[in-house]
Amino acid sequence: MLNKQSFVTFASAGLLSLLAVSSVQAATTEQRQIQVLAGSCANCHGTDGRLAGAIPAIAGRPARVLEAQLLSFKRGEQPHATVMDRLAKGYTDAELAALAQYFATVDKK
Repeated sequence: MLNKQSFVTFASAGLLSLLAVSSVQAATTEQRQIQVLAGSCANCHGTDGRLAGAIPAIAGRPARVLEAQLLSFKRGEQPHATVMDRLAKGYTDAELAALAQYFATVDKK
């Protein structure tokens, strides 16, 4: 039988384990959601943003630069935008920031 101190220690360890698992699951779910959002970028920028050609590759570019460009498209500040101005309007600022961060971490190769 557990004494009160052992029970509290055991219960605390169990609670911390549950919180850690929940945190990992939340991070994994969030990463999957970002990958789903990034899938629409592949239509023009290629898988993982690595397409080379008339449409610029976005993989490995600095997150702050990508985010600024995405927000600029969303606000209609890019006069020569093709479809990016319309696409960016479909995302929240937080989603655009997450996409910028995602593509910044993708290897250029």
